[in-house]
Amino acid sequence: MKFSKAVVKYRIPILIVTLILMIPAALGYVGTRVNYDMLDYLPADMDTVTGQNELMKEFGKGAFSFLILEDMKPKDVAVLKTQLEKVEHVETVLWYDSVADLSIPMELLPDKIYKAFNTDHATMMAVFFDSSTSADVTMDAIREIRSVAGKQCFVSGMSALVTDLKDLCEKEEPIYVGIAVALALAAMLLLLDSWLVPFVFLVSIGMMILLNLGSNYFLGEISYITKALSAVLQLAVTMDYSIFLWHGYNEQLSECGDQKEAMAAAIHKTLTSVVGSSITTVAGFIALCFMTFTMGRDLGIVMAKGVILGVIGCVTVLPSLILCFDKPLQATKHRSLIPDTAKLAKGIVKAFPVFLILFAMIIPPAYLGYGKTNSEVYYDMGECLPKNMDYVIANGKLHADFDVASTHMVLVDASLSKKDVKAMTKEMEKVSGVKYVVGLDSLVGSRIPEEILPESVTGRLKSGKWQLLLINSQYKVASDEVGKQINELNYVLKKYDQVGMLIGEAPCMKDMIETTNHDFQVVNAVSILAIFVIIALVEKSASLPFLLISVIEAAIFINLGLPHYLGQSLPFIAPICISTIQLGATVDYAILMTTRYKMERISGQSKRDSVTTALHASIPSIIVSGMGLFAATFGVALYSDIDVISSMCMLMARGAVISVLMVIFILPALLMAFDHIICDTTARMRHVWHQPPKNWEKLPQ
Repeated sequence: MKFSKAVVKYRIPILIVTLILMIPAALGYVGTRVNYDMLDYLPADMDTVTGQNELMKEFGKGAFSFLILEDMKPKDVAVLKTQLEKVEHVETVLWYDSVADLSIPMELLPDKIYKAFNTDHATMMAVFFDSSTSADVTMDAIREIRSVAGKQCFVSGMSALVTDLKDLCEKEEPIYVGIAVALALAAMLLLLDSWLVPFVFLVSIGMMILLNLGSNYFLGEISYITKALSAVLQLAVTMDYSIFLWHGYNEQLSECGDQKEAMAAAIHKTLTSVVGSSITTVAGFIALCFMTFTMGRDLGIVMAKGVILGVIGCVTVLPSLILCFDKPLQATKHRSLIPDTAKLAKGIVKAFPVFLILFAMIIPPAYLGYGKTNSEVYYDMGECLPKNMDYVIANGKLHADFDVASTHMVLVDASLSKKDVKAMTKEMEKVSGVKYVVGLDSLVGSRIPEEILPESVTGRLKSGKWQLLLINSQYKVASDEVGKQINELNYVLKKYDQVGMLIGEAPCMKDMIETTNHDFQVVNAVSILAIFVIIALVEKSASLPFLLISVIEAAIFINLGLPHYLGQSLPFIAPICISTIQLGATVDYAILMTTRYKMERISGQSKRDSVTTALHASIPSIIVSGMGLFAATFGVALYSDIDVISSMCMLMARGAVISVLMVIFILPALLMAFDHIICDTTARMRHVWHQPPKNWEKLPQ
């Protein structure tokens, strides 16, 4: 109680300090770099990542793009190439005149090379940058290339994707927050008992969100998914804490009448319940930190930090605001719009065998769909962008005009003999889906001696340590076909050069697929185990963790199984994150009802009365909490043009509704069915089963 009384006493200084902290928080938010490249989160010891670092170190090359130029004369293309070479951070532009003077007809090139880089109306050039794929300067260079080249130029490659993704995110993110706030506000206005208190909640939660976003500055950078979702998620999962405090304050105020005493008691009571409630949510987010694909750690740390700040704000800033605005808050109170649920609770408990049968019938198809959805995810981030984006159009033209869907790069030991390089190149070109392999030997062909090549060309494709080759593939990034192709190319490469490395977007994506498949299993296991232990300790029971987790896991199976039956494909990161977030954020609903059931049972009530009372008392809180999470995410899901954001928000919104329904209809049935086991395996309940309930003589025989 000392802490509670101190908060009440120092409410004005608390508000002043919080307002002052908003200044560095805002500066930290603006100064936090955002990373839009998912491949950056691969483990650093992978060959593909090591190879990218070697490419930068030895050749000064990082990002890579193909440019498609339509309906331009060779002389105009040559002029444009010169202009592009002057763009800051463009390291190399490779085109025909990099190999030979324009006075020499292009037809002197080997046929396969000429046809690979030219059609009847377009030509293609390769651009290397001296900066990494997602560096800010690379994105600036992409924008300048588009500006210099005009509408006849189409830029493909990961850097173009990242640039378009960043521009779209920065345009949409403020709208995400606006939609989430507006819909959460509407939900609270409808479901709470005051017209003004939702605005006070939003001020308090908003301050904590800004503190969380500002403190990300110390992490160095965050992913674009974390930035887009963290404010929405923090609003959704911490809104409950504010509702708990408000309800607790009004209860205490009706008993003692003194505002300060009532608030001190409410803070003390809320702190106890909110800390217990938030632990499961924090555990769910911390589980994401066990991913080797470190974007999970990025989201997990930021969201765990956000939940902790939400708890702190709920017991410090919010009480201070409520006390300052108590008069208008009390004056704008109204009856709750949630109807009395006593009859509903009795009906659900009475029909519990029906819900047990329904539960048993739902699980098999839900689990089957869940497994299928996880195997049908997509990894190509280009698929998450709208079809009218520049990158998507450029990739479409690259595939349609030049039959190129992805590009790999090979680093071969520079000391490898010319004979071996040629033999390796021929073998690689026989691999299914390989359109051609381009290196020094490929460019030289039989008509142009290597000796006449300028130093500027040989230096760009050969260093003291490595020789660089380009492989253009007909197979799309992250497809099963390209995965098989990469395995075959690696087999050929290692046969000739054990230290050689195959790098590029598709090989990195293949590593990401293998990494995240393993991560999904690990994160699921860690989150379930952590939350199991927390429930076991909180409820002091060996059986209740199984029941509570089974209810929420079933809700997760249904939620993640639906995309399969609806014919939808999800971005790979969505199932990994959602399974953990939904478990951590909604298991509280089950804990709330179960805690009340235990209390009633220990006090001597029959199992039927205990379950009915617990359900009746919990339904309003569960509905308000679930609808808050739904409201904060559903609008963003409908609005966002970025599929990874839209999909994750839709899964969270739908998951909240499914979890609410499962807890209200299925959990009471499980409590009724397993009451004997619960009593025998839960502290302070072992004696309950063997004692007659209160008023037992009045119960129907």
